[in-house]
Amino acid sequence: MFNSKDEKQVMKPTVPASSNQTVVNIIGAGTHIEGEIKSDSDIRIDGKVKGTITSKSKIVVGSTGIVDGDLICDTADVSGKIFGKVEVTDMLYLKSSGYLEGDIVTGKLVVEAGARFTGSCKMGVKEMKPSEKISTSQLQKEAI
Repeated sequence: MFNSKDEKQVMKPTVPASSNQTVVNIIGAGTHIEGEIKSDSDIRIDGKVKGTITSKSKIVVGSTGIVDGDLICDTADVSGKIFGKVEVTDMLYLKSSGYLEGDIVTGKLVVEAGARFTGSCKMGVKEMKPSEKISTSQLQKEAI
């Protein structure tokens, strides 16, 4: 504004949200969504979702949140209700107010006192029984 005519004003470009900033997608209380949700970032659910929810990051189901469908993510905190299969790569936290009716596949599981769960649970990497282990020499013999 006060620059001389020979000076050019340099405008810095607006920097878009970088990958090191955390983006949280929020489905608020009183909101109802039907369909598939996919995100690379965190998702917080305080409303109701009917359908599959997939995140490459964390999914939080708040105390007022209800999910009628599958959950697929890296980590999850559940304080609300889930009716469906839950697949968590790393850690699943079932908080004391959480209710889960469905099957769980997770790397690690933390269940607080008071949490309720009905279904099957597969956790961690499957270990082989000593009787199932095959030595490399047996494999070589079978290959011949």
